[in-house]
Amino acid sequence: MPRYIDALVLWGVLLCLLLRRRPHPTASAASSNALIIVLKQDLVRLFRYLRMSVIQDRIFARVESASTIRFAGFSNVKKSADCLYSSAHENHVRAQTRSRAVGHNSPSFSSSSMAGSAPEGSQFDARQYDAKMENILSAEGEDFISTWEEVHDTFDVMGLHENLLRGIYAYGFEKPSAIQQRGIVPFTKGLDVIQQAQSGTGKTATFCSGILQQLDYQLLECQALVLAPTRELAQQIEKVMRALGDYLQVKVHACVGGTSVREDQRILQAGVHVVVGTPGRVYDMLRRNALRADSIKCFVLDEADEMLSRGFKDQIYDIFQLLPQKLQVGVFSATMPPEALEITRKFMNKPVKILVKRDELTLEGIKQFYVNVDREEWKLDTLCDLYETLAITQSVIFINTRRKVDWLTDKMRARDHTVSATHGDMDQNTRDIIMREFRSGSSRVLITTDLLARGIDVQQVSLVINYDLPTQPENYLHRIGRSGRFGRKGVAINFVTRDDDRMLQDIQKFYNTVIEELPSNVADLL
Repeated sequence: MPRYIDALVLWGVLLCLLLRRRPHPTASAASSNALIIVLKQDLVRLFRYLRMSVIQDRIFARVESASTIRFAGFSNVKKSADCLYSSAHENHVRAQTRSRAVGHNSPSFSSSSMAGSAPEGSQFDARQYDAKMENILSAEGEDFISTWEEVHDTFDVMGLHENLLRGIYAYGFEKPSAIQQRGIVPFTKGLDVIQQAQSGTGKTATFCSGILQQLDYQLLECQALVLAPTRELAQQIEKVMRALGDYLQVKVHACVGGTSVREDQRILQAGVHVVVGTPGRVYDMLRRNALRADSIKCFVLDEADEMLSRGFKDQIYDIFQLLPQKLQVGVFSATMPPEALEITRKFMNKPVKILVKRDELTLEGIKQFYVNVDREEWKLDTLCDLYETLAITQSVIFINTRRKVDWLTDKMRARDHTVSATHGDMDQNTRDIIMREFRSGSSRVLITTDLLARGIDVQQVSLVINYDLPTQPENYLHRIGRSGRFGRKGVAINFVTRDDDRMLQDIQKFYNTVIEELPSNVADLL
């Protein structure tokens, strides 16, 4: 410990300078607060070597009490902190070397334990994952899945109905996205399709266009069934379908839980062309014979990896058993793990695939960063610092549990931050109101679970914060894809404790990407 005394003395001097300097008239609150956050990360890294939690708590308390101070020369203080950190690290390495030389067993404080570096025992095995995928897509799987290579650069050359084209252009599309250039035509031809593309690139419009092209509008019976994992996503798909088919006079209905069963029965018996819904309510309508399956010729699973997971798989099978044998099937998702592809063998007929390799899934328009918070209890203060620093249009904060959503919402409101929250324990009417407020912009911060990680499209969202890292690497892409929709720029910030080091490394390996530490100029990126 004596070798660290000098470091502690220097830190004390730096903090005294920090607390005593007069505010500089040209220093902005945003830049000062951003640098405060960066300084906190330096403190975390230093004390991971010192392992002095009592002193660490006291120093953090002093830094947070100074978070509103504005002063010039902060960069010089930070440079001194970087030098100090390097010096402490070098002393630690020399001490370890001496310890090994004399045969002592000293505790390991290797830099690999820091977030963003490679911790030992990473759970994600990239080679095993890729081998599974290759086994399904090649060899004996060649006869099962084929690849679609045709590309159509404009909507006009896809052979779509004139009134469908009018709806597409009226919705705001000018040129098809990459997935739309390849994905619409095979679906309109009645082929089974497996389509994968990054979040926010137009998958919903792809299968909606394919369905609308094939409907017989003289027959007022359900001809297409679309399933989604959440009520919000099902209702959003309904709106897109209705908008694209506006000039076709399409009748669409969303069957979701939390709404009136009797009203669903009335609308379905009156006749619709397309039903979009969640598995539980759709199965209930089929079982009651309110939704007649005789004329259904198209079946779509949106967010297919989630729909084919353990939680939904049995419900999907039950619904599929009630549908006609001659059926076109489409599965769509941003991520398509080998387990989901394997299940598709049971109900698809020689589908064509439009897939993206695992390491090509990163979202180019979204800048991704992490913040070392070290401990769970420091996340709240870091979050409040960010919102005091950044000028944000709208943002989504993801948390892993419903109870924690409620807890964070109360804490943020107690600190005078205006936030909304939604999760699966809320009734449908409340969730609808909250989403309407968020879409309209009257609510700017939404705290939620993975309920909204998939498919929800709010164009103004520029920032996603993973207050908790997702428990599965696949969910990371769905979460951060709530920002940067359809080519817009966005930022994703991940809060990382010591316990999260392994998951952060798994995410980086899964997407073959590097997530950088949060820079001091993050305000310039939004």
